[in-house]
Amino acid sequence: MSPGKSRVPAAANTLAILQVLTAADVPMSAARITQETGLPRSTVYHLLSVMEQAGFVVHLAEEQAYGLGVAAYEMASSYSRQQPLVRVGRRYAAALAMQVGGSTHISRLSGSEVVYLLEERAPDAVRLLTDVGVRLDAYRTASGKAMMAYLPAAEVKAAVGVHGVGGRDFSEFEHDLCIVRQRGWAEETGLVSPGQESLAVPLFDHLGRASSSLALTYRQGSLAESKKQQLLAEMVETAGKIASTVYGSNVLHLHSLGSQTI
Repeated sequence: MSPGKSRVPAAANTLAILQVLTAADVPMSAARITQETGLPRSTVYHLLSVMEQAGFVVHLAEEQAYGLGVAAYEMASSYSRQQPLVRVGRRYAAALAMQVGGSTHISRLSGSEVVYLLEERAPDAVRLLTDVGVRLDAYRTASGKAMMAYLPAAEVKAAVGVHGVGGRDFSEFEHDLCIVRQRGWAEETGLVSPGQESLAVPLFDHLGRASSSLALTYRQGSLAESKKQQLLAEMVETAGKIASTVYGSNVLHLHSLGSQTI
């Protein structure tokens, strides 16, 4: 049924926009969405605003374009969010964990928290708080910082605004994220699990956003600096492979673009 023939035109119009965005390989301008759907320009802008607030659409201001948001992916979580990411990530996670006798994690941002989607532990690794489904304050974790570093400052401030960043001044936390963004990885020592430290790198999706992260946790002080740098290089490469498999071949280009422009 076309939007014009629906008994619930607002719902039909919203679905029409989602269908157009789903079929597109890249984010689309509002003008293009208007052309593709045949809807009035004012209707498109109004619905895009509502959908953006609800998380179904992401507005990429610098490109003046719109792409699918996290909420759209969550509607089909078994296919387009957790399962592909977990299935592909598991191929690499165990090998990373074995190298340090620790744990490998994949997580995503959910507001001011990180949600853990995958945990792979080496046989003798310490059991951590980061089981699948566990939520932790993003600012406390390497995984959270690895993703938040690539968000606009306004989004970060909105995400942590309710609960803050553990009593710290936001400008200090923003400075920390700037360092993470410059070097491409985040770390955390003893804040989540005493005696453990973590490294994390972002996974960039097809829109160039750091929508998830790959992290490695191991016993504090157990790695020489040279080994740490070797692992970070391997994690960045692995994150690229996972993202490329899950989100498509263009993700490697978007990975570079995201790290430069966001």
